[in-house]
Amino acid sequence: MSGDGPSGSGGGSGTGSGHVWLVGAGPGDPGLITEAGLAALQRAEVVLYDRLAPHALLDQCPAETLLINAGKAAGDHVMTQDEINASLVEYAAAGRRVVRLKGGDPYVFGRGGEEAAALAEAGLGFSVVPGVTSAIGGLAVAGIPVTHRGVASSFAVITGHEDPTKPGQSVRWDRLATAVDTLVVLMGVGRIETIAAALIDGGCDPSTPAALVHAAATPDQRVAEATLAGVAAEARREGIEAPALFVVGDVVALRAQLRGGGTLAGKRVLVTRSRSQASTLVELLRAEGALPVELPAIEIQRRTDPAAVGRTARALSGGNYGWTIFTSTNAVEVFIDLLAERDLDARAFAGTRLCAIGKATARALRQRGLIADLVPDDATSEGVVEAMSTAMGQAAVAGATVLLPRAEGGRDALPDGLRAAGATVDELTLYLSAPPAEPPAEAMALVREGKIDAVTFTSSSTVKNLSTLLGGDLSALRDATIACIGPSTAETAEALGLPPNAVAAEHTVPGLVAALRTHLHSTQSEPAAQAEPGTAEATP
Repeated sequence: MSGDGPSGSGGGSGTGSGHVWLVGAGPGDPGLITEAGLAALQRAEVVLYDRLAPHALLDQCPAETLLINAGKAAGDHVMTQDEINASLVEYAAAGRRVVRLKGGDPYVFGRGGEEAAALAEAGLGFSVVPGVTSAIGGLAVAGIPVTHRGVASSFAVITGHEDPTKPGQSVRWDRLATAVDTLVVLMGVGRIETIAAALIDGGCDPSTPAALVHAAATPDQRVAEATLAGVAAEARREGIEAPALFVVGDVVALRAQLRGGGTLAGKRVLVTRSRSQASTLVELLRAEGALPVELPAIEIQRRTDPAAVGRTARALSGGNYGWTIFTSTNAVEVFIDLLAERDLDARAFAGTRLCAIGKATARALRQRGLIADLVPDDATSEGVVEAMSTAMGQAAVAGATVLLPRAEGGRDALPDGLRAAGATVDELTLYLSAPPAEPPAEAMALVREGKIDAVTFTSSSTVKNLSTLLGGDLSALRDATIACIGPSTAETAEALGLPPNAVAAEHTVPGLVAALRTHLHSTQSEPAAQAEPGTAEATP
């Protein structure tokens, strides 16, 4: 039966509506999955995922999707292959949309062929969604091409799971040793010494460049380089463990030149934004060659007084506010949703002018059918007051009634600055930017172990909440580059002992990435940008 989802090779006529997609997730970075693979996950009812498939991709599944860990490691199988095959058949036969999510490509030592055969034998429909194999993509991320003009015109991909010393082995290491220019061995780190010896015995020059790439295309990626004769010892010195790619050939010597010239290439960059808002920043960092580490430091929790919301909604729709100031995209989303729950729409803003702090906030308003009257270039409290004065005159600001929907615990600089200018300010608490109850364990471990190269902060709350998650001890980030989206975030980071190295001139996510890039590109460290007192940039 042909599936109604991502296309690929398939088999079986199928007796029901169930279908299985054998999806290759790519070499490690969740951004390297294909569009077809992502589409399959977004429609899946059941997902059986492997240990090496990026688990961040599971967030793409519908909330009701049944997620089944089918991971296998040497000597530790959560499910046997027979159990996996039986589960795929069972769920597909029950009419479910099933995704079998694998690292790399399903048909490159992924046992995808066995699973496809089991489905075909059961008369069930399946599609294969190829993935970027780690044998090519993982090495590419590490800066090692499998072919290169004038250096290598052929390569072989071999399983290292088979013991090179056993009698009757199917892998002929003696022939492979001189058959191709580049050898890529998967699942061979545990037998690296015997494999290297077998290749040398087969005629491969002991001085041939070789490398081991651990956890390719992930934040844990590490590379050990040596000659073929010395690579096993180098792997021990570097503590290289599975999963790792073993590559032999002159192409390894190109790594120094080809591993990426971008300033962010290969750097672990911590993303502290909420999971729902992190995608743009993560995509921009990946485009720069960085390895984003997602540690959402905030979860948005509504904190509203229904009576206060009702009074504010009536005053707003009655034209009682001269200005409504939104300090973040979250403030826009939560407040407009609250109005909609009271059967109010954009018409409620007919009697007020709208001020958006930051271009992202202005875009959020536009997406809700509202256009900001004012987007101050300067996000400090003084800058907002000055921009309002320019727009309507100082006297008008002095007599204005201003609505400020905001987060609980937001900075006081903006309302204080407006009141000092003579405005009347009504603050409406909407939500709390709280630390997550269960932050990602892997990301937390990388932070605590000092393995983060750079940290991005998009609000004061991301700084405060990360400090809370770490028990107030930010010393593990002392050597990391600290990048802040704006002056108030920078001020908060400074106050908590993380002096910012880079502060975005344009207070947007692209501006943040640009500031980080510029700082890292500089040959000499510039003094950290000093935040102006009394900033208006609020927590999201």
